[in-house]
Amino acid sequence: MTKTAIVLGAGIIGVSTAIHLQRRGWQAVLVDRKAPGNETSFGNAGLIQREGVVPYGFPQQVGLLLRYALNNRIDAHYHLKTLPKQVAFLARYWWNSNARRHDAITRAYAPLIENSVLEHKDLIEASHAEALIRKDGWMRVFRTAEKYDQAIAEAALWEREFGVEYDKLGSADVARIEPGLIQNFTGGLRWRDPWSVLDPHALTAAYCAYFESIGGRFVSGDANSLGQAGSGWRISTAEGPLDADDVVLALGPWAEVATKRLGYSFPLGVKRGYHMHYAAQGNAVLNNWTLDAERGYFLAPMNKGIRLTTGAEFATLDAPKTPVQLDRAERVARTIFPLGERLDPEPWMGARPCTPDMMPIIGKAPRHNGLWFAFGHAHHGLTLGPVTGRVLAELMTGEKPFIDISAYSPQRFNP
Repeated sequence: MTKTAIVLGAGIIGVSTAIHLQRRGWQAVLVDRKAPGNETSFGNAGLIQREGVVPYGFPQQVGLLLRYALNNRIDAHYHLKTLPKQVAFLARYWWNSNARRHDAITRAYAPLIENSVLEHKDLIEASHAEALIRKDGWMRVFRTAEKYDQAIAEAALWEREFGVEYDKLGSADVARIEPGLIQNFTGGLRWRDPWSVLDPHALTAAYCAYFESIGGRFVSGDANSLGQAGSGWRISTAEGPLDADDVVLALGPWAEVATKRLGYSFPLGVKRGYHMHYAAQGNAVLNNWTLDAERGYFLAPMNKGIRLTTGAEFATLDAPKTPVQLDRAERVARTIFPLGERLDPEPWMGARPCTPDMMPIIGKAPRHNGLWFAFGHAHHGLTLGPVTGRVLAELMTGEKPFIDISAYSPQRFNP
């Protein structure tokens, strides 16, 4: 008999998982309260980050921590009144970011990143989404020689250790590649391997359309209604009760609530982020996905305009929007590129689900049959969607995952 699965969460992780289950002969139903790709997957820098082998660690230097404590930066912001609720998570995050532990985590994390572009390529071609993709990498630009030299040395190390490729750019190279920049930079670094996405929401929607074309279904429903039904699982949907043999929780930052109802405790933190689209003034053109490395914001030339993205905001998931980082970033961005008017009615905000050891949670629930987890991808949700979907589907169908995923096991938090 055909095995059935409910995949809760129609972001890039859930959609990719549903595709890979459907391809393997299961009947998968994708369930979300919103249309596919309308939560965290909607807004990001739009990068498939093959170079992102090193997870974002918590600062270790006392001087830098003190500067962050002033709470006036673009790359990080925090809600003071919610810090007490986040202290335990932040302490474990800081501890895991120690140089020795961070290096071990990086080596365990690298196999996911190393396969990210190839796994996206498979789904991009299957969903005929090539028009949404660029394959020319992205660029970091630097204001000081110290930071530039440090970044080049780090890139050389990553090239030796993990096979990522880069180009070292001088000041004249940056000016030639981006003539629209109105500030001189000391230099730049172009990562060659990553692909960029002109509309991340459209890419998730294209993947979902492909999922439906191979026999999958998407229905509207609420993860809060999930419960066991005999030897399987049941959820309430707009089309009535839905039963399945297995269920995948790919709920991003909402996974903590859903898993807690089932008796699990995951130390899932949230890093919120904002974006806004802008027109360019006059004939100005931004050619590349560009990070102002020492200020901590991204400019990305997307279909909807030039997308300005911020760093991380440490706040509770349900806290009101506080887009102060976006305002700070816009003021600085206007000094390096002639941004025009805002194109969105209000800033978009999303929440990245983060674990204190910087690795996702992928695998079987320790205490329930037919329950599977796929969340906690932090800054690399878009990057890791297809590779996560493949390895989890392989595990669920009894295949040997094509990479070792033992480091991402839910049992590291729930033995």
